Amino acid sequence: MSGLNLSQRMTLSQVLAPQLQQSLALLQAPTLELKALVEQELQQNPVLEEVSTTEMEIREKAATDGASEHDDSDPAEPPADTKFDPATEKPSDSPVDDFQAEFDRLSQMDQEWRDHFSQTNLPIRQSQETEERRQFMFDTLVAVTSLQETLLEQMRFSDITAEQRTVAEVIIGNIDDFGYLKASVEELSFSTNIPVERISEVLKVVHGFHPPGVGARDLRESLMLQLERAGREQSVEYRIVRDYMDALGKRRLPEIARGCGISVEQVQTAVARIGHLEPRPGRDFLPEDERYISPEVFVQKVGDEYTITTNNEQIPHLRISNVYKDLMAQADSSSEVRDYIRDKIRAGKFLIKSLQQRQQTILNIANEIVKRQREFMDSGVAHLRPMTMVQVAEVVGVHETTVSRAVSNKYIDTPQGVFEMKYFFTSGIQTSDGGVSNTSVKDMVAEMFSKENTNKPLSDQEIVKMLGEKGIVIARRTVAKYRAELNILPSNLRKVY
Repeated sequence: MSGLNLSQRMTLSQVLAPQLQQSLALLQAPTLELKALVEQELQQNPVLEEVSTTEMEIREKAATDGASEHDDSDPAEPPADTKFDPATEKPSDSPVDDFQAEFDRLSQMDQEWRDHFSQTNLPIRQSQETEERRQFMFDTLVAVTSLQETLLEQMRFSDITAEQRTVAEVIIGNIDDFGYLKASVEELSFSTNIPVERISEVLKVVHGFHPPGVGARDLRESLMLQLERAGREQSVEYRIVRDYMDALGKRRLPEIARGCGISVEQVQTAVARIGHLEPRPGRDFLPEDERYISPEVFVQKVGDEYTITTNNEQIPHLRISNVYKDLMAQADSSSEVRDYIRDKIRAGKFLIKSLQQRQQTILNIANEIVKRQREFMDSGVAHLRPMTMVQVAEVVGVHETTVSRAVSNKYIDTPQGVFEMKYFFTSGIQTSDGGVSNTSVKDMVAEMFSKENTNKPLSDQEIVKMLGEKGIVIARRTVAKYRAELNILPSNLRKVY
């Protein structure tokens, strides 16, 4: 038996400061997640409070009106052209300014703000339009009934015995979300000690439930059940599904025609009718993976130029509470209270600064995207140009990883529609007139396939040749990859007789 040894090893590792970690989290979070993070900070930091939309508008107006008389800039607010790069920025260890003097200035600014707000005599509340939008969203949310719940409800109203209901519950419990029975009758019999004959008898009852085809063990059985429910047992399509399912999957229409003793055109018509059946009976009961998207950036064309604005309405506006500023300024406050408030105000000011820098970073990146993708903004996807995060990072003045975090799960509302910001970062293919993005090439491939002669479908090699005539050199395997991503079948499976 070997003994235990103690050893020491010196290593170097990079540890991110908590404030830097917070900045990265705020930068990477999309709008909806950002609101949750800020809400959490509001609960943990008592000196922070959120400013309502109405109050923000009044405050901005007051700052504008008094700009010529007072310098009301917040010490935490960075200049408009500040370059923010959390990947390289380090927490400052320099001594802080005198807090008493700083809070004297803050108190004076707050007093001016309070006087202005009291004169306006307006309530601090959310706008009526915002409240109506929120209420409408909650009112339109509905609960979706699952397939299993629907089947159990039909079972309770069906004319079967209590013993058969027990068997039906076992069968329904083994039906997946797509409507297929994932266990064989023999496996159910082995696990429940119920005779195979009894399970098969109850399974026939379940096959009569809605939706048609539910409880089938494979695609062939599901299609047959749907045709039987429609009374088409004597049809050509029923015979094709029953006897030639393998040939149907490979679209060997001449082989099916010879076996059925009919023409290829008749087989093709029957196959078209089969295509209207539901391959996944439980599709209508699948939970909807809905994502509510709130664009971070809006791009609008004004004349011949594009204006880019960030979605500041969805970003919480924070400030340091006046109560704690007043408490800090009181001479009789204990040192423990002053130290606690000082730490919380530091954290709050850093959070406010990080939020402002986040917006500025996203805006700078969006400006560069619009500048480089002007042709896309004018004409659409076919004119998307190659662009990398390194190129944008060099112009904006941040690290490549900062750009990656800033565009992660963020959306931009353009004249061509709403797109994920990452959509615009794509490698390119060299052409005679410069370069074209992979996304644009894929869009060209999709258009070529859509315009093909269905009697003579285009092969991948023919697509390569057609792109070559446009000055785009691309490999056949790349076309095959694009075709697979577009869910387009090979040419031999697309042929129409």
